[in-house]
Amino acid sequence: MLYGTPTARRRDAQRNRAAIVLAASEVLTEGDPVSLMPEIARRAGVGQATLYRHFPDRHALTAAVIEHQLERLEQAAASLGPHPEHFRQLLRSVLHTQIAMRGLVVLIRRLDPATQNRFRQRALTAFDAPMRQAREHGHVRADLVPDDLALLFTMVQGVAEATADAAAARAAADRSVDLMLDGICRVVPG
Repeated sequence: MLYGTPTARRRDAQRNRAAIVLAASEVLTEGDPVSLMPEIARRAGVGQATLYRHFPDRHALTAAVIEHQLERLEQAAASLGPHPEHFRQLLRSVLHTQIAMRGLVVLIRRLDPATQNRFRQRALTAFDAPMRQAREHGHVRADLVPDDLALLFTMVQGVAEATADAAAARAAADRSVDLMLDGICRVVPG
């Protein structure tokens, strides 16, 4: 057979798709969504035809990267389980990922509002149980609700986009994350 078995082709296609999503995540961390597709294909080690076979346009690729990031968030949130004291670290990590992936946020804004809302709700749902446990154990403010987290994401993005200088924006956003977390998280006496 010229192309191998159907199972081998599926595995190869799955590997290519995963490599493309990971390469896209890397490129979006660097911030330039304009030259996205050719650079992603290069980093994934695939041709542009393969990239476009998996993701016919930038919106499809954006959605796949968001799905990947949400899966990572859901896994991290689930792993907190009996450790509500780590909620602050989880939230800090997610906020810093948001800062690092400014290019992804630009692309998210180009998606239709229903899709944006679906992704937002999925992210907030991932935080729901860990936040509830952190609240119950006194690790965060008693009045913290999921919509407050959405507000934090919006605030951090605003700070991150306040200047075109990426280094200054990152420093300001990092500082804002620390200030916000100090405002919502509490140190529980051991």
